Order: sequence, then C-alpha cells, then structure tokens
Amino acid sequence: MAINTARALASIPSAARDADALERVWETIAPDSCPYSYNFHLHTRCSDGQLKPETLIEQAAKIGLQGLAITDHHTVSGYNAAQLWLDEMRSRYGDYSLPRLWTGVEITARLLEVTVHILGYAFDPNNSAIASYLQGGEPQGDKAQAKCVIEAIHQAGGLAVLAHPARYKKPAKKLVTAAAEAGIDGVETYYAYRKTNPWQPTFPQTRTIEKLSDRYNLFKTCGTDSHGPDILLRL
Repeated sequence: MAINTARALASIPSAARDADALERVWETIAPDSCPYSYNFHLHTRCSDGQLKPETLIEQAAKIGLQGLAITDHHTVSGYNAAQLWLDEMRSRYGDYSLPRLWTGVEITARLLEVTVHILGYAFDPNNSAIASYLQGGEPQGDKAQAKCVIEAIHQAGGLAVLAHPARYKKPAKKLVTAAAEAGIDGVETYYAYRKTNPWQPTFPQTRTIEKLSDRYNLFKTCGTDSHGPDILLRL
C-alpha cells in the first residue's frame, strides 16, 4: 500500500519530529562542529545574556549556522522572539539557508546533592509537564531533582542533556553516571572550560566526557555557552 509521507508526518506530534531531527544532527557532532556549524548553548537578555534574541539569531544566520538552540535559564521567551524573526525572514525572502532553531532551556537541578544544569531541547513549550520550569525561577523541592527535570523534558517530547559536566563540585565521572541512571539523553561533550579566543573545546576534559558518553551510549552535544555580544565566544 502506498504511504502518503506528508500525511504520515502530520500524524506525528511536532515535538517528536523535532526531537527525531535533533537526534540525527547529534549523531554527527564532532569536536569541530561548534561554533560554525552548530551551537546548542546560547543565552539572551531574556535570562543572563547580553544579546537581544533577534540579534542572536541574526548573528547565527550571518555565520551560516545550520542549527542552534537558545537555552535561556527557565524561560523560552528568547526562543519565541528568535523564531518570530526567522518566520519573518522566511516570509519575506524564503528559506535562504536560514538555521534550524530548536526549543531550548537551561534548568538548575540537584544531582548527587550538588547543583547542576540540565539543558532541555526540542520539547513542546506548551506542554503542562514542563510549564512550571519555564516561569523564570529555579525549581524548588522535589521538582529540582535531576530525575524530575529529565522526566518533565521527556514528557514534553524533548531531550535532556547534562550541561558542562566537568564544571561542578563532584567529578564528571560520578555525575554523568548518575545522570545516565536518571535517564539523561546526552552530555555537553565539546565545551570550552577556559574562555579562549577563538572558542575551542578544552582538553583533557573533552576526552574524559567523550569516553563517558560512549560508555553510557549518550549523545554528544556542543555549545559556546555564550552570554556576551558574540555567539562565537564563551563570555
């Protein structure tokens, strides 16, 4: 029987299609994927960054990024504004190699009794499971437990990633192991633990996280974690 591909895709929830597309991208991520091809850790004025969302996404387009996520803390306001900018550009000029923008957020959580940050991607921001994490403030009580945060992201159709795993008060090996047990999908493997110009992943941390990613069959992601005026740098 012939299958109407468009109809079949339409029957799949949008968040699920977004997550599937993002997984395919993450399967290709390498140490040199960021910052000129992909960038999955960016901040705007909607949380603690310096750039307006529209300026950020315009920079991304000029750089030629293929895909990115704005991961403001506990809000998707920056994503919404950037997506409106993209929609406007497409309506005016067509899709002239504009980047793919996924929903993103950075959520403060507790893992092994230390504070960590969990990045959520490709989720439905209108899903009630994640709504309480998108109100601008850090979660409290049980809702701050990493497992609860990860479950909320999953229930909203998204993917969860442990941000910069070598920056915390416990060793990355212990935290990645615990995150994997809690259901994490990936770890931010390629990250600049030193603020260098040009941006580049820091070794030997990157090698350690790569091995842990492989051990637990986790996606490897990358991002500049930019808070400044230039998305190519971690400032």
